[in-house]
Amino acid sequence: MKITTMSVVASGVMLGILSIGVTLPSKADAEELASIDNAAIAKNRETGNDWPAHGFDDAGTRFSPLEQINDSNVNGLNLEWSYSLASTRGVEATPIVVDGVMYVTAPWSVVHAIDAHTGEKLWVYDPKVPRSYAEKGCCDVVNRGVAVYEGKVFVGSFDGRLIALNAQSGERVWEVDTLIDHSRPYTITGAPRVFNGKVIIGNGGAEYGVRGYITAYDADTGEEAWRWFTVPGDPSEPFENEAMAMAAETWDPNGRYWEAGGGGTVWHSMVFDPELNLMYVGTGNGSPWAHRLRSPGGGDNLFLASIVALNPDTGEYVWHYQQTPGDNWDYTSAQDIILADIMYEGEKRKVLLHAPKNGFFFVIDRETGDFLSAENFVPVNWATGYDPDGRPIETHEARSEDTPFDAIPGPFGGHNWHAMSYSKDTGLAYFPAQHVPVSLQQAGSWSYEEVDSGQPMSGTGWNVGMYINPIPPSEQPFGRLLAWDPIAQEEIWRYEHTSPWNGGTLVTAGNLVFQGTADARFMAFNATTGEKLWEAPLGTGAIAAPVTYEADGRQFVSIAVGWGGVYGLFQRGSERSIPGTVYTFSLDGEAQFPEFTKHQLDALVSGVDYNPEDIEAGTALYVSHCAFCHGVPGIDRGGNIPNLGYSNAAIIEHLEQFVLGGPLIERGMPDFTGRLTEEEVNQIKAFILGTADAIRPTSND
Repeated sequence: MKITTMSVVASGVMLGILSIGVTLPSKADAEELASIDNAAIAKNRETGNDWPAHGFDDAGTRFSPLEQINDSNVNGLNLEWSYSLASTRGVEATPIVVDGVMYVTAPWSVVHAIDAHTGEKLWVYDPKVPRSYAEKGCCDVVNRGVAVYEGKVFVGSFDGRLIALNAQSGERVWEVDTLIDHSRPYTITGAPRVFNGKVIIGNGGAEYGVRGYITAYDADTGEEAWRWFTVPGDPSEPFENEAMAMAAETWDPNGRYWEAGGGGTVWHSMVFDPELNLMYVGTGNGSPWAHRLRSPGGGDNLFLASIVALNPDTGEYVWHYQQTPGDNWDYTSAQDIILADIMYEGEKRKVLLHAPKNGFFFVIDRETGDFLSAENFVPVNWATGYDPDGRPIETHEARSEDTPFDAIPGPFGGHNWHAMSYSKDTGLAYFPAQHVPVSLQQAGSWSYEEVDSGQPMSGTGWNVGMYINPIPPSEQPFGRLLAWDPIAQEEIWRYEHTSPWNGGTLVTAGNLVFQGTADARFMAFNATTGEKLWEAPLGTGAIAAPVTYEADGRQFVSIAVGWGGVYGLFQRGSERSIPGTVYTFSLDGEAQFPEFTKHQLDALVSGVDYNPEDIEAGTALYVSHCAFCHGVPGIDRGGNIPNLGYSNAAIIEHLEQFVLGGPLIERGMPDFTGRLTEEEVNQIKAFILGTADAIRPTSND
């Protein structure tokens, strides 16, 4: 596309304290927080002694200048301490370390403060997210961490609140409700960021039907400073600003896109350039996924699947670059953005680096938004490349409206939210790449909130307008760690993993790259050559990224682990299990690892009567109500949610007792009362049992 670089004065921005859900700080809190030694914290940030922010620095590089642990001695790392998060769902948090204290979040947005030297618990804050809220999230009840600023810890709760805590005591200072519409299934899973004294938070929910936005709040008071929407609203109403009016020209109103919100949620990536005073956000997919169902006349549908530059003080739009115009494949651009200064065609350029779900690695001028280059880092079949204006050269089959398409990469992405890092020493970016095979076909019809037995999870509120795997995907899954040269736009080295869905990366001045893996290992690689130098067992798959810090003259490396996320709900890469845990390693650690247990997988369910004539109807009902949590019965092995094909026979025989009436709400399972009848539950039961019988080995096998 031709890049639009313009400055639009935001109008209609809501200012002032929200009338609902705000707790203001007391005078005593303000005095205590003011006593924090900001000079010492600033020094620790500069030296790398702390890990003060989600991406280490505002640029999101995840590059630490520490080098006490390096490529010559990393094989001497041992466990210093471990800390149980007492959780069973996915752990996606980057630990933040400030002034000797580690702050890390567990599932359900629970915040733990830990002594970074010893692993001793200091305090725990539970925001008490209602467990019934779990069904409003697509991708597990995860949280990617906190922000720490001037004595306060900021966390976004899964149910949409932004909470400021006293960093020393864990007591709540203020709380604000960030949601504009409680009838819509918004969630928060991302970590807040603090730029220029403002706490920035986005949200998720595009699969369900929401309108994306981000909001800035005053870090001291919780007062709302500005809000910026990512997609236009109802065109019969005044647009909030000129950027929304511009975006509306790229949507077809005949699709009544605003009824499903449009999507475009900012659920993860935000970085900041203080010299340019610009913040950059990556936006999400469309709602629904199917382009022609939300915008039948076509159009690019700004600002879906884009990088947008904003003024962090005002929320004023500055420029954008759309990576996937008219997104049709759930190709979000919410993956980590990294800011770097590189030599490009003989000239030093301020750029941003990005490897989103669509499989291409982008280099963009961060001053202007101009497209510089893009090359695929995994195989792709939806486009053959990008033209000089930065527009993808699409393949015709990718937008077929009546034929299944084996999307490569699929909706899980060539790279998802798992952290990328960048070393100024090697000039390379390091990130997990993957492929999870999925075929897609546009649904014949779709309307917002309609339950369609063929459309995945439509019975729990999903609005994708697509059939998933109407034909078996032809590709094989993979997961790998890539070292990528953004200037040459080529792979320098790779390490092949046993599974997709591996953890994010950390790179250090010690010429090391650290990564946790789906098969429950913590690994260190030579950042230059890719040689594996060290590994340790973790007891569960790792999806979050590690960090490093220094205390009392010693360097530590930490990682928070707990298998989960959207892929980890129903799949696994390890046969070991352990509750969510923070591990911290050092060169002279002597701690013992906690006990690991073997993942229990019972035999295929059998011995329960069912009507084979119910299998076909049960298949469609299972797809629309169960598939993305429990996986395919007997085929998948279950992730942090059990696979029903391996359930105890008594559970399947009395399945209605678990599905209806809500007995498992406290564990995050929906109550399907009023959504499924007992007859339909029996049909689902038939599908589970019939599938188990179909794949059961016989005596002749």
